[in-house]
Amino acid sequence: MPYSALAVFGVAALGGLVMAARIWKGQFAPWVLSLLHAGLGATGLVLVALLLLQGTRAQPLVIAFTLLLIAALGGFFLASFHLRQKLAPKVIVAVHAAVAVAGFLTLASAVVA
Repeated sequence: MPYSALAVFGVAALGGLVMAARIWKGQFAPWVLSLLHAGLGATGLVLVALLLLQGTRAQPLVIAFTLLLIAALGGFFLASFHLRQKLAPKVIVAVHAAVAVAGFLTLASAVVA
């Protein structure tokens, strides 16, 4: 299951890169890609939560879950701009990406170690 979570977040990250590139060009990301990105992120969070519920309490795993949850909340905030048909501020996109990458790398360190 930990490797599945990494794979799911990895694919979500690829979609996130495409969406961030669109934002940087002043364009909206396609809704389908936004929904796929959100769905994969949610799936990854559930997989990590299941690991925690199974008793895997390694500190890096708890930190990864926390960071990824914060990134998900930032993703909802970014989606609110899309719903209002406004481009998201680039700084918020960058912070969302940075927190998500930190969470992913922390998760990877917990899984590989």
